[in-house]
This record gives sequence, structure tokens and C-alpha cells, in this order.
Amino acid sequence: MRNEGLRVIDHSGELSPFDDTAALLQSVDLVITVCTSAAHLAGSLDVPTWVLLDVNPHWVWMTERSDSPWYPSIRLYRQQKHGQWAPVLEQIARDLEAVTEHRPGLVKFSPKII
Repeated sequence: MRNEGLRVIDHSGELSPFDDTAALLQSVDLVITVCTSAAHLAGSLDVPTWVLLDVNPHWVWMTERSDSPWYPSIRLYRQQKHGQWAPVLEQIARDLEAVTEHRPGLVKFSPKII
């Protein structure tokens, strides 16, 4: 994102207890992540979250679903073939464009999917 000219703010050095991570997650409009504790924490806090999953995801994400019965605020983006993330990232880019379309003043960028 920095290479695209966007200002990136990395708060990870400030997050000592998990409470700090929870507070940060609750302060954002959307979390985009892979399967990490942050995905589970964001889901449990009902923060809108998009989770990128590989072809063999952790069992809690089940298979053939784009949602989670445990975390209603989570949307799942699944890799269809091992090592092929481009289709997943392209779908996220389209969906992100759709949700930001009606947000005047929001800084937008065009990701390069390689």
C-alpha cells in the first residue's frame, strides 16, 4: 500500500495486551485478514471482517461457505486452487470497491494483483 502512495499506519508495536488489539479492531470499519487470532477476535466483537482462506482452511471455517455460523460479521474468501491468491484478491478488490462506492471523501486505491 505504501508503494501505491497510501499512508499506512502500523499500530502493531503499540498492542501489548490483547485488550489493545480489541480496542483497535473496534475502531475500524472493516478488517481484512487471513486466519489469525485477529480474525476470531474481530468476529467475536462483531466487527465486519473479511477472512482469506487457503484451500485447506482451519476446521472452524468449514467448507463451501462464505459466512460463519459463529461470527455473523465475517465473510469468507476462499482460495480455489493451492497457491492461487490472485482470484481471491481480485474478488476482495471488487467487493471493497462496491462497499466504498458511496463513501464520499474516502481515499481509494487500485491494488495491483500479481
